[in-house]
Amino acid sequence: MTIRSKTAGFLIIGLIIIGIMGFAFGGVESVKEIEKASGLVWWMWLVILFLFTIVLGMIAVVTGIGGGVLFVPIVSGFFPFHLDFVRGTGLMIALAGALSAGPKLLTKGLASLRLTLPLALIASVFSILGALVGLSLPINIVQIALGSTIIIVVFLLIFQKKLEYPEVLKADSISKKLKINGTYLEESSGRQIDWKIHRTPVALILFMLIGFVAGLFGLGAGWANVPVLNLILGAPLKIAVATSIFIITITNSTAAWVYLSKGAVLPLIAIPSIAGMMIGTRIGARILLKTKPESLKWLVISILFFAGLKSLLKGLGI
Repeated sequence: MTIRSKTAGFLIIGLIIIGIMGFAFGGVESVKEIEKASGLVWWMWLVILFLFTIVLGMIAVVTGIGGGVLFVPIVSGFFPFHLDFVRGTGLMIALAGALSAGPKLLTKGLASLRLTLPLALIASVFSILGALVGLSLPINIVQIALGSTIIIVVFLLIFQKKLEYPEVLKADSISKKLKINGTYLEESSGRQIDWKIHRTPVALILFMLIGFVAGLFGLGAGWANVPVLNLILGAPLKIAVATSIFIITITNSTAAWVYLSKGAVLPLIAIPSIAGMMIGTRIGARILLKTKPESLKWLVISILFFAGLKSLLKGLGI
């Protein structure tokens, strides 16, 4: 079966799921309220959401940002859904997308489990704290802070000279003891790339903050994972992107339980979003393997800037 036929099959299955889930799950009345304000029947919004998340899944994998950081500001701005449901779904789709793309990236040697585990463990603990705080604070305050932070990260990426293959002269003692290093095949050039990391203690501290903010906003953590892995630790960009996917699977799963326990995950919104994300990330994983690092760099910068600006304007009420 070809990739095209598989994708068509997934699309048909996804649309069938959208068609029947109104009878299988509760929450129809919550979603039908949008008809009064938008003029479209509720199920049309779900179909549009499904198609949108397919594209979003492709972008999420190629950039390593995570679908949640794009899903929440865009959907909350252009779709007539309640913000709490959007935030809860944002964590779920980022988690689903990472789980879908992860195995492919691991078998190709792009994702590093040794690099993932210590960072994801500390981030997941703080993501629980962030989720608890995020459901109790005014969202506009944290949106302004997040938007500002992402835009700062964008400028750091723009002016960083060594990005695709950062120069790490000497690995630090922690990374040596944990044996965090590796080799991968850069398919765009056909050469083997050896890599190691440094400044591990600094990264561990930053991942405490990343985990907290990820849970606070319900945005996932990919938006900050890639810059820290690449700029601070010195991992090659593709290693940073792929490893970020695995970190998201651990960090988001802990924060998502908090949103689930508070009733902030509505199946009628979450199911088409997850279905679209699963399709998009599988396509995106294949694109990532063939993408040149330079084009990946500017795609990361563009998506981060858009997400940061949207979050900032949303927080300011514009």
